[in-house]
Amino acid sequence: MAARRFGSLAALGVFAVAGLGLIAGCANEPTRVQPGATAADTLQRLGAPTGRYPLTGGGERLQYSRMPAGFEVTDIDVDASGKVVSVTQVLSEARFGYDIKVNQWRQNDVMAFYGRPYEITRVSSFDGAVWTWRYKAVNERRMLYIYIDPTGVARRYHTGDDLDFDRIRD
Repeated sequence: MAARRFGSLAALGVFAVAGLGLIAGCANEPTRVQPGATAADTLQRLGAPTGRYPLTGGGERLQYSRMPAGFEVTDIDVDASGKVVSVTQVLSEARFGYDIKVNQWRQNDVMAFYGRPYEITRVSSFDGAVWTWRYKAVNERRMLYIYIDPTGVARRYHTGDDLDFDRIRD
C-alpha cells in the first residue's frame, strides 16, 4: 500500500512540475503582452526579440519570430514613450490582403513586418527572389510567398500548401 501511495505522490509531483512549466511557458508567449505594458517589462519577460525596427513617430517594433521551425511572427509596437500600443500575430491568412502592400513595400518593409523568411528561393517565371514564411491556417500547414524584384520591391504574393510537410509524412 505504501508503494502505491508513493507512486501516486510521485505522479502528482510530475504533473505539478509540468503544470508549472506550462504556466511559465505562457509568460513567455508574445501574444499575451498587453497594450500599455512597458517595453522594458516586455523585454524582461520575453527576452531579446528576433528583430527590432524603428517606427514612424519615434517608436519601435519588437519582433518575435518562431521561424524557421515555427509558424508565428508577433510584432509588438512600442510608442516613443516606451509603452506597448499593439501586439499582432502577423502570419494570418485573413490579414495578408490588408497588410501586404504590393508595388509599395520594399524588402526592408517586408522584413520589418514579417521578419526573416523561412527561405529565399528563385523561380523561372519571376525575375527576382521569392521569400517564404510558414504559417498555420486552421491547423493546416501553409506557406506565404512574397516576390521581391531585383530593385527590392514586393511585386506580388500568394499562399500555398506546405509541400515539404507532405514529403516528410509520405
